Amino acid sequence: MTTIDATPPAADQKGAALNRRRRVYRPNTKYIPILATLALLVVMYISGLVNYENFDQPSVIVNLFRDNAVLLAVAVGMTFVILTGGIDLSVGAVISLTTTLAATLLQGGWPPLLVLPLVLFLGALLGAGMGAVIHYFKVEPFIATLAGLFLARGLALFINQNSIPIRDKLWIALSDLRIPLGETTKTTLTAIVALVVVLIAAGVLAWTRFGRNVYAIGGSADSALLMGLPVARTRIAVYTISGFCAALGGVLYTINSTSGHALQGTGTELDAIASCVIGGVLLTGGAGYVFGSLLGVMVFGLITTIINFQGDLNAAWTRIVVGILLFGFIVLQRLVTRRAR
Repeated sequence: MTTIDATPPAADQKGAALNRRRRVYRPNTKYIPILATLALLVVMYISGLVNYENFDQPSVIVNLFRDNAVLLAVAVGMTFVILTGGIDLSVGAVISLTTTLAATLLQGGWPPLLVLPLVLFLGALLGAGMGAVIHYFKVEPFIATLAGLFLARGLALFINQNSIPIRDKLWIALSDLRIPLGETTKTTLTAIVALVVVLIAAGVLAWTRFGRNVYAIGGSADSALLMGLPVARTRIAVYTISGFCAALGGVLYTINSTSGHALQGTGTELDAIASCVIGGVLLTGGAGYVFGSLLGVMVFGLITTIINFQGDLNAAWTRIVVGILLFGFIVLQRLVTRRAR
């Protein structure tokens, strides 16, 4: 009887070991964009520390969240939409409708505990409607949400074209509320709400079946459908979430400013998309994280902060720098996706 030696040759063993080492040390490409955003944020902050006095004060970081709470809430909803490969151009108009309607109802004597859920429900309803149109009528998200933009902005202008002050006692109390973070540092309720939204959204995407469905649809909606995943329900849900987050952003704006205006929120949809892209959310869908969008919003806010500290720079530099960063991160996304293939 002949025996077969099962021991592979030494050369094959060395090759297998080398391949194992390569697999161990190969960087995961899906983390590259968010790590690049984090590195950029750290470099920008260190640059501010080196060049500007009082940049190391805790209030600088706290104010980043306070001043960008509205954008952060909207960017969270936009993250869900982009992860499915869609886009939502209506969020800025939903903010304007929410602020105008809330201020008008409060001025008319409506109880705030009724106004708050009403405007949030309206935002979610608009989002659900656009999601249904996109899925069932096969309308491109760009077109459907553009129609939603015109509808929401038109309704806001129809209600009132002027700035509407809010005199409700609860709204003013929420606006004046300061939450201590230390002996000398305080923050606003709006910043805390925005951070809570980020944490909830991150948990939903990371640990729920719905979150896995969102990523699967972004990877390939046809494949997700063949696997039996609820594509229609999930797609409508992400636009509902986006509409809700936009309405929440409108509520946060009214708390900050104790007013409502039909022109508020103009361009916020572009800022939210830019924040998501800078934060590493892939525009074609299927890759990205809510914490990446958070970092993108912080980059956006830190640019404005540095310009304010500089003092002699035009505010237009914020848009210029963001435009340059967008080009850079879009190219980075393209390189990462090619390498992944």
